[in-house]
Amino acid sequence: MTLPQTVRIRTIRDDARTIRTFVLDAEVPEAEPGQFVMLWLPGVDEKPMSIAHPAPLTVTVARVGPFTTALHGRKVGDRMGWRGPYGRGFSLHENRGALLVSGGCGVGPLYFLATQAIEQGIPTAVAIGARTALDLPYVKQFRTLGVDLILATDDGSAGFKGFVTDAILQSATCNSQSAIYGCGPERMLVALHRLCRERSIPGQLSLERHMKCGFGICGQCAMDGYLVCQDGPVFDVEQLDGLRDFGHAHRSATGRLLPIR
Repeated sequence: MTLPQTVRIRTIRDDARTIRTFVLDAEVPEAEPGQFVMLWLPGVDEKPMSIAHPAPLTVTVARVGPFTTALHGRKVGDRMGWRGPYGRGFSLHENRGALLVSGGCGVGPLYFLATQAIEQGIPTAVAIGARTALDLPYVKQFRTLGVDLILATDDGSAGFKGFVTDAILQSATCNSQSAIYGCGPERMLVALHRLCRERSIPGQLSLERHMKCGFGICGQCAMDGYLVCQDGPVFDVEQLDGLRDFGHAHRSATGRLLPIR
């Protein structure tokens, strides 16, 4: 669907200090974990958001800029537009355990993926990283699923003290019999890419770039010959080998190439 339809917000849940989950009065039963929709706030902007649950359509959003601040100001019953789903999602390895690694609001699509893995009987572990215990989203939801849960915080207020990519090295689930699925800050994804390649572990990583159309026309999300909205946002780790922009550069709203900080 390329034209937005306007729907009401059904429920809103606070997941962490700057992270909220919005349940919309809509369904996308054909959606796959890792795909995204374009959310539209009339008079504000339109932005891509990963799908955390397809029916009802659910998105988890961190407050980081003008659009997400405006979205966090919406209330139950307010209306917003959406279109999609778009992009290439995750694909589970049926004969391998699943290690899902999240930073920040990257947790949404991985929750969607975890539900599918559990349904398929795949042994599943989830690692979530954040600055403090107050910034960890979806902890209760993952515990309810019954997955092995690994927590990491920068200050040590919950779980492992340090980066989530270091925390998983302490886990027995990080081995050559598993596959790694990651979504979060690009520096975390770079570390996961290195880990997968060094240890010959299959991996899929969800990248984020500035998008306008969502389906491969505007070229705003170009990355070393790929269009993240169409070829991704989920990429196999092999596809990221040797890319100039991965971990180093992204494009602004004007198309200017900027360093990733």
